[in-house]
Amino acid sequence: MHPAPSVILFSTLSGAGFGLFVFLGLMPVPPVGWAAFVFFAVAYALSVAGLLSATFHLKNKKNAWKSYREWRTSWLSREAWAAVFALLTMAVYAIALIFFGVHLAPVGWLGAILSLATVFTTAMIYTQLRAVPRWNQTATPLMFLTFSLAGGAMLSGFVTVAAAFLLAAGGVLLWHWWKGDRRFAEAGTTIQSATRLHDRVTLFEKPHTGDNYLTREMVFRVARKHAVKLRVIAFVLAVVFPLILLLLPMSHALAAVAILSHLAGVLTTRWLFFAEAEHVVGLYYGAHLGKQARAA
Repeated sequence: MHPAPSVILFSTLSGAGFGLFVFLGLMPVPPVGWAAFVFFAVAYALSVAGLLSATFHLKNKKNAWKSYREWRTSWLSREAWAAVFALLTMAVYAIALIFFGVHLAPVGWLGAILSLATVFTTAMIYTQLRAVPRWNQTATPLMFLTFSLAGGAMLSGFVTVAAAFLLAAGGVLLWHWWKGDRRFAEAGTTIQSATRLHDRVTLFEKPHTGDNYLTREMVFRVARKHAVKLRVIAFVLAVVFPLILLLLPMSHALAAVAILSHLAGVLTTRWLFFAEAEHVVGLYYGAHLGKQARAA
C-alpha cells in the first residue's frame, strides 16, 4: 500500500505520547509542579500532534466528527473515543499534580489503561483488515504496544524498563516481518478465488489504462532489495542504537539522542508497515500473478 506521511506520523508520535502517559499514570511517586508540567506537555504535544496529523489523510476533514457515531462496529471510532477519554482523564491527573501537588493515583491508573487502550485500538484498525494479510496477524497489535511502551519508558526516564521493552519490541518486529512475508500465501487468496474461476487465470489487460485511487493507494510496490536495506536501518535506529546508549552512563544528551534515534527508527518501520502491505485488490491489477504462476 502507498505509505501516507500523515498516518506514519500519527502512529509514531501518538504511540510515544500515549506510552509516556502510561508511565506517568503508573508512577508510584510522580513528578509535581513544573517538572510534572514538562512531562505532561511532552506527552500531550506528541499525542495531540499525532492525532491531528491523522486528519490530513481524510479527504473530507469536516466529517471527521462522524467517526464517533460508529463505536459499535468501527475500531477507528473506538480509537477516537479512547483517545478523548484518555486525554481528559490525564488532564485531571496532570492538573492535580502540577497546581496542587496532589497524586490522584486511581485517576492515573485509569488514564494509563485508557492510553494503552488507545494504542491497542489504533493497532486493531489494521489488524482486523483481512484484505491485507500482512497486517491481519497477532504480531501487529503487539508491535504497536511494545514500541509505544518502549518509547514511553524512554521518555519517562525508566532506563531498565525501556531496555526491556526495546528488546521485546525488537523481537516482535522481527516476528512481524517474518510472519508478514508469509501471510499472503497463508491467507490462500489468489486470482482464482477472487474471480471464482477455477481454471488457470492470467491477466489479459488491466482494468483501465490510467491511475485511480486503488492503483495509487493499494497497489504500491517496494523493491525487495530496498525493503531489506530499510529493515536493517529501521531495526538499528529503533532498537539497537538506543539500547546501546541506554547501557552507557546516562546523561541528558545521550537520552535525547537515544529517543530521537528510536523515533526515527519507528518512523522507518511504519513506512515499511504500509509500503510492504499487499491488499488483495492488487490481484486485479496483476500483483502476485508471477508468484502464483511459478507455484502452479
